[in-house]
Amino acid sequence: MSPLYGLVLAGGASKRMKRDKACLSYGGHDQLDRAVILAARHCDKVFVSVRAWQLAEPVRAKHPMLVDSVPGEGPIVGIRSAMAAHPEVAWLVMACDLPFLGDAALEYLLRHRDPGLLATAFLSAHDNLPEPLCAVWEPAAGPALAQYHGAGGKCPRKFLLGNAVKLVEPVDKRALDNVNTPEEYDAAINDLAEARSNSKTLRIQYFAVMREQAGRSEESIDTSAATPADLYRELTARHGFTLQREQLKVAVNGEFSDWWRALTYGDDVVFIPPVAGG
Repeated sequence: MSPLYGLVLAGGASKRMKRDKACLSYGGHDQLDRAVILAARHCDKVFVSVRAWQLAEPVRAKHPMLVDSVPGEGPIVGIRSAMAAHPEVAWLVMACDLPFLGDAALEYLLRHRDPGLLATAFLSAHDNLPEPLCAVWEPAAGPALAQYHGAGGKCPRKFLLGNAVKLVEPVDKRALDNVNTPEEYDAAINDLAEARSNSKTLRIQYFAVMREQAGRSEESIDTSAATPADLYRELTARHGFTLQREQLKVAVNGEFSDWWRALTYGDDVVFIPPVAGG
């Protein structure tokens, strides 16, 4: 696969919000900072897409920026400008105003990435149409997108609808909800606070090398991890696990599970490492 760069779109005027959406605060981070930090965990490099007049704005200036270099307006210009700057890489394109988007959703998208097509995109949970602003755009999409835009096309979603792309059903239906108005921002803050309060107690069992690295065979923890994928990421940070998730199997309550199953209070989770002999 081509190297993967991240592009956080932050060139909008935020007219409906009546203040700069990039500066909205979530969990102690500006919204733009949060998006860049999230993308950086999955990409080789991350850039913020801006217009020329935004170059000196402090919230954007502290990140590597790509200035719109293609005439026109809207996200298609930001995507095309990034592809023109680095035509040899694929781009994980993200809107900056996705406060419910997390690592699990991005990992799921990247796991289903098809580099043989022009793009891999989530389907919107609201209208079942491609979501171009949380998608992987492959290098081959650059010339095709330029041709589409040159012919008068302005909508990245319509481009995806008319070309060979892979569409992925989101596991978390709310991950792609964006926030455009003060009312939506207030509601998002309340919903995120409620989600943080919904921590759950889980029993975790470890075997083989994971038992050695954790220094215990089992433990009970309180966590807000929504899925085994989220939980393993949290435990890796805590115990320094060296196995990649792809090397493991996971079982929940005595049954093998996928990594995207919803966890609930009291679940018994076992991460099963590879063993000698198969």
